[in-house]
Amino acid sequence: MKKILSLILAFALVLTFAACGETAPETPGNQPPAGAAELTVTDMIGRQVTVTPGSYKRVVCIGAGALRMYTYIGDVKLLAGVEDIDNTTLSQRPQMFDSVARPYMLAFGDTFNTLPSCGVGGPMAQAAEAEKILSCNPDIVISEFEDVEKSDALQDQLGVPVITLSTGSKGVFDEKFAGSMELLGQIFGQEEKAAKLNQFVADERAAIETAVKDIPEEEKPSVYICGLGNWGTTDHLTTAENYVSLQVAGVKNVISGLGMEGIGPIEEEKFVELGEKMDIIIMDAAAVKNIKPLYNEDKTMFDTCKAWQSGEVYLEMAYNAYYTNFEIALANTWFIAKTVYPEAFADIDMTTKTNEITKAFLGMELAEAIFACPSSFGGYQKIDTESFFG
Repeated sequence: MKKILSLILAFALVLTFAACGETAPETPGNQPPAGAAELTVTDMIGRQVTVTPGSYKRVVCIGAGALRMYTYIGDVKLLAGVEDIDNTTLSQRPQMFDSVARPYMLAFGDTFNTLPSCGVGGPMAQAAEAEKILSCNPDIVISEFEDVEKSDALQDQLGVPVITLSTGSKGVFDEKFAGSMELLGQIFGQEEKAAKLNQFVADERAAIETAVKDIPEEEKPSVYICGLGNWGTTDHLTTAENYVSLQVAGVKNVISGLGMEGIGPIEEEKFVELGEKMDIIIMDAAAVKNIKPLYNEDKTMFDTCKAWQSGEVYLEMAYNAYYTNFEIALANTWFIAKTVYPEAFADIDMTTKTNEITKAFLGMELAEAIFACPSSFGGYQKIDTESFFG
């Protein structure tokens, strides 16, 4: 009789829990929830990887840009570790980007600072550290190491999916960036969020292109943009012939026709030769720390520049610090368009626009924090060259 009563009581408790809406506890460890469907996806370097969408609870991101892109789509609460470069509480870590705005760090740095190390990270430590990754016990790894063989080997070593992202040469406007967002959305059950972000970027691009499409070619000033490329290594000679932000903004690039491939330096002689054609100079903030000592050493270095002499020199935010700040790259495109065509963009306020962009990418308004970083020099601006560099 006691046994029967015990069984009846146990059954009643089950009914009570069901009636109250109690659910089974989450599956611990690296095992997907019961019934979760597996799917084979192709990552951004062509690898086919089997994943279980929406099941992942412990995420690790490795390589330049991987964590940044994850934060656009994924939940930072799922992170099980971060690279040392993204944990500002550590004394022994790469610190070359600490003065520059990295919006994902401004948004989620407090969370990153609580997490264990999955590797050193940074431009001088670009290799996956399997032992540190394993110590974080991840159930998936998001990587920016674009090597098929090494990615396959790491996946075999870790025993969990390794998904490699890529963004292509056109950055935020590249189809590969959109593809990476779609892939993250698919893996983490955030398809709607990824589609919304990609549509936002497409709409922003369309708005800029629409505003400039009817400006006659003869009314377009010639622009020289400099300071592009890797953080801390650029100066007034570092530029690009096919810089996508200039193309989207419909800007006439003073170095068009040189046949340059990608971003790189032009010769000093070519800079001097083109100086009289530079109606406007737009300088990336990443170049300031290198240009300033050069200018103070030889104040005649910009004497040939029409824009320098007429005071038409402008500062955009550093878009490249531990790979591309995609939201800043988009904001820079608006700033370039507004600088070159002020009448067409008279209603655009860069603080408002930057907040709108960071809200779309990261869920919060970060303009004030971005502009307050030491290497932002107060934000988007027209430069008084004598006081700024003197």
